[in-house]
Amino acid sequence: MDLDVFVSARRAEWDRLDALVRRRRRLNGAEADELVALYQRTSTHLSQIQSSAPDPALIGRLTTLVARARSAVTGARRASWRDAVHFFAAGFPAALYRTRHWWVPTALLSALVAALIGWWIGTHPEVQASIAAPAELREMTRPGGSYESYYSSHPATSFAAQVWTNNAQAVAICLVFGALLGIPVLWVLFQNMLNLGIGIGLMHSAGRLDTFLGLILPHGLLELTAVFIAAGTGLRLGWTVIDPGPRSRRTALATEGRAALGMAMGLAVVLFVSGAIEGFVTPSGLPTWGRIGIGVAAELAFLGYVYGVGGRAARAGETGDVAASDRPAEVPTAA
Repeated sequence: MDLDVFVSARRAEWDRLDALVRRRRRLNGAEADELVALYQRTSTHLSQIQSSAPDPALIGRLTTLVARARSAVTGARRASWRDAVHFFAAGFPAALYRTRHWWVPTALLSALVAALIGWWIGTHPEVQASIAAPAELREMTRPGGSYESYYSSHPATSFAAQVWTNNAQAVAICLVFGALLGIPVLWVLFQNMLNLGIGIGLMHSAGRLDTFLGLILPHGLLELTAVFIAAGTGLRLGWTVIDPGPRSRRTALATEGRAALGMAMGLAVVLFVSGAIEGFVTPSGLPTWGRIGIGVAAELAFLGYVYGVGGRAARAGETGDVAASDRPAEVPTAA
């Protein structure tokens, strides 16, 4: 594309659109129709320049013009409770359902890695010795030791808040840095599975694996599911960089990035629930079967939400992306 020729041919339309947007008085019918037509054409021009002849100054000018024209055409839009209800009733579960082919395998493979690490540590005393001194290992695994006192060493409210913050950071890393070909995501996953595997291995070697599972399962089922979903979404975002499909790489990353942002907000609520379980249920005086039962019930409710509500929303056309009217204009791209 010859950018100078393109600009010369389209400048009059852009100036006319700018004049219509700036007009103080109410537009008549013909002017309103002209505004809509010029807005659509200028949006297409912006997409063509972004994909064929990127010029930062021109792109900045047209982006501002298109945003102002969109506001004039559609009117100012404010988020409302209706948007939040729609997000949790359709957008978020649909996004979870659509990405299940990424996060379900991620969950299964990660659980296998944690189990293998736990078996390796539990059956090899020399590996245990490399982790800590024998006295320290006994302190961690004894009744009332570090693994058990961890869940009751702080007031429930502050502990739940601390847990939520730590897990939210792990989820954020997976979602934000997934575009880096998914490499940071794999590191976060490995660190989580390594810590879980060490706990399994050490408590198994001490003959107290049942106690460990009774402490970890009530909150861990939902908590790890949220981490696996974030990891799967991050890996999907990383794969989009490699293979954007029939869309341009810019468009594909923008679409998947917006869906990932929505996923982050939804998973924050999921982690809040798991943090509340970890802060109030795990250290409670309930019997082990009662604590685990609450964790299993929360996990089954979440999976029902994903496959029931999310499946219906996805089949109805929901993707988890923002409304079409809020997306930037695009032009078709040849595969």
